[in-house]
Amino acid sequence: MFSRRSFLKLSSGGLLALSQFHREWEADIAIIGGGTGGCAAALAALKMNQTVILTEETDWIGGQFTQQGVPPDEHQWIEEHGANASYLAFRSEIRNYYQRHYPLRNPGAELLNPGTCGVSRLCHEPRAALAILNHWFAPYLSSGQLRIMLNTRPVSAEVSGDRIQAVHVSPMAGVIRAKYFIDATEDGLLLELSQTEYVTGAEPDTGELHASPRPGLQNMQAPTWCFAMDYRPGEDHTIERPASYGYWRDYIPPIDPPWPGKLFSLTYSHPITLEPRTASFDPRPGAVTEHFNLWVYRRLIDPALFPSGTYAGGISLVNWPQNDYIEGNLFGTPDSDLHRQAAHDLSLSFFYWLQTEVPREDGGQGWPGLRLRGDVMGTTDGLAKAPYLRESRRIYAEFTVAEDHVGAEAREGSSRAESFHDSIGVGSYRIDLHPSTGGDNYIDVASLPFEIPLGALIPVRMENLLPAAKNIGATHITGGCYRLHPVEWGIGEAAGALAAWSISQSTTPRAVRTRHLSEFQDLLAGQGVQLRWPESIY
Repeated sequence: MFSRRSFLKLSSGGLLALSQFHREWEADIAIIGGGTGGCAAALAALKMNQTVILTEETDWIGGQFTQQGVPPDEHQWIEEHGANASYLAFRSEIRNYYQRHYPLRNPGAELLNPGTCGVSRLCHEPRAALAILNHWFAPYLSSGQLRIMLNTRPVSAEVSGDRIQAVHVSPMAGVIRAKYFIDATEDGLLLELSQTEYVTGAEPDTGELHASPRPGLQNMQAPTWCFAMDYRPGEDHTIERPASYGYWRDYIPPIDPPWPGKLFSLTYSHPITLEPRTASFDPRPGAVTEHFNLWVYRRLIDPALFPSGTYAGGISLVNWPQNDYIEGNLFGTPDSDLHRQAAHDLSLSFFYWLQTEVPREDGGQGWPGLRLRGDVMGTTDGLAKAPYLRESRRIYAEFTVAEDHVGAEAREGSSRAESFHDSIGVGSYRIDLHPSTGGDNYIDVASLPFEIPLGALIPVRMENLLPAAKNIGATHITGGCYRLHPVEWGIGEAAGALAAWSISQSTTPRAVRTRHLSEFQDLLAGQGVQLRWPESIY
C-alpha cells in the first residue's frame, strides 16, 4: 500500500515523466492539419459518428480563412451552387455573424460583403470564420467525440507496410493512434513523414499545354505572407525601417517573361497577358483613383457599410503581387526556415514602403497613417500567423488531374471539363499560377467548371492515408485551380466522409472507388455535396 509520501514522490517523478514522454491519444480518424480542408474533413467525420483528433500547428484552426488571412476566392455561381451545402452554410453563417454582432447601416442587406472588395463576394475578417468554426465544433468537443490539439506539429510517423500506425507530434512528445490518417497540412508534411509517394513543383514530361518550361521539384508558386492594415487619417504609425528594406525596395524579380520593373511598384505583370499593368493606391474612404485601387482589392471592412465614425478608414488585407515571395520555398529544403523569415520580412518591408514611398496621385509619397492590425490577424507583429502556401507536396494518386481534363484551351472545341465517373465534388477557378520560385512569370489561363475525382484522393500504395488539401493527385498546373477555398473544403469533406464510411462499412477507400462507388456518391449527395454541374451553366 502506497503512503502519501510515496505517492507524491511517484507523482513528481515517474508519473510526471510518463505524462511528458509517453502521452498517447487514440481516435477513429486523426486529421493532421487544421486548415480549410482539415476542418471540413473533421465536420464530415463527426457527423458520421466517428471520433476525431484534429491537430493544428498554430493556435487558430481554419487555414486560408483564418491563420493565413486570405479572403475566399470563388467562382461566379457561388451564391447559388457550385460548392457543398456545408460550405454555402459556412458562408451564410459568416454573413449572419456580422448581422448579429456589428452595427451595420443596413443589417438586412442581402449578400452582405463586409469589405465590398474587388476579389470576392465575401471579404471578411479572419476572426469571423474562426468564430463559426469554433461554434460548429463546440458540441463535439463538449461530448468528447472531438479533440483539437493546437500548436501541434507532426514530427514522425510509425508505418507498418502500407499503413500508418501512429503519428508522433511536438512539442508535447505525444503519439496519436487512429484507424485512418488524413493529411490536411498546408505543405503535405505527413506524406513525407509516412514515406508516402509524392511529387513537388513542376513535373517534367506531363505533356500539358501550359507546362512550365523550367520543370523542377523546387519550382513552385510563390507563397505570400499576408497582413492586415487600416488607415488613420492625420496620424503617423510609421514602423521602424526593416533591416532588409533596402534589398526589397530595389528588388527586380528574376523571372521570364520579365517583370516590368521593381517589385515595389504599382506597375506589375498582368497575370493573363503579362503586359505591364498599373494600379493606384489610396486608402482614404471614397477615394476616386485613376486606376484600380489596390486598397479595395482585398478590403475586409468597408467603412461605408457602418455608422459614421465606426471605422476611420476601413481595413484591408494585403495579398498582392508585390508581396509574393519567389526567392525560395518555405518547406522541403535545408534553407526553408531562412526563406520563411525572408518572406515575412518582404511583407513587412512592403508595408513600410506603403507608409513611406508609394507614389500618391496628389504627387506625394507614402501614407504614414497606415497601421498594421495584428489584432485582426491574431498576432503581435501584424502579419498573419502563417504564410499562404499555394503549393504542397502532392500524392502519387490512382488518378492525376491534368490540364487536358480541365483547361479551356487544352480542351479546344469542348465547353465542358472532363466528366469523372467517380466525382466527389465540383469547383471552378482559373488555372492561376503565381510567379514561381523557379523563374516563371504568371501562368494564368482559363479553365472549365470541373469535378473532383475520387481517384485523386487515393494514394497509389498507402491504405489508410488520405489527402484533404492541396496535396491531392493534381499537377503543378492543375493545382492552380484546385487550390481555392471551396475546392479545398470539398476535398476535405470528401476525405472525412470517405474515411468514416470505410470504417463503418469495414471496407477501404480503394474498394469504395472500385466496388462501392455509387453507394458512396449517394451518401455524399444526401449530405449536400454537388457532384455535377447543372446544364444551365453551359
